[in-house]
Amino acid sequence: MHLTTLLLTAALIWPVGPPRPEILRGWEPPAGPYGPGHRGLDLDAPPGTPVHAAAPGVVTFAGRVAGRGVLTITLPDTGDPPLRTTYEPVTPTVTVGTTVTRGQPVATLTTPPDDTPHCPASCLHWGLLRGDTYLNPLLLLRHGPSRLLPVTGLP
Repeated sequence: MHLTTLLLTAALIWPVGPPRPEILRGWEPPAGPYGPGHRGLDLDAPPGTPVHAAAPGVVTFAGRVAGRGVLTITLPDTGDPPLRTTYEPVTPTVTVGTTVTRGQPVATLTTPPDDTPHCPASCLHWGLLRGDTYLNPLLLLRHGPSRLLPVTGLP
């Protein structure tokens, strides 16, 4: 199942909430692989908030990276290589190899180490990748950013 099919078959969910979380920092694609940018979304949520799988998949990483807890869920049938969602800083509540459903609790939001501040307040960093290419996680949500369409037939 490719991303377009995935979007048409299931309304995916925000990983924290309801209500819909405030986006503290949006996706800012870097110009190159090592350039500045923001490779995901920062979603406002306090430490201790349950983190839910935004889409069904298989847990392919649950551990620490650079002092932060990270969880990665690979979304099957989304192309080659398949899409992966990432969540940090978290304490995973599932293990590698676990099949998860959309909306299933998979982690608890933690506070990042003091030497790695990321948000002015507590937040979940939510990422989306295909291979080594970062994508905008809003692509997974049916209710992503609004688009203005042409209006015809009005006086």
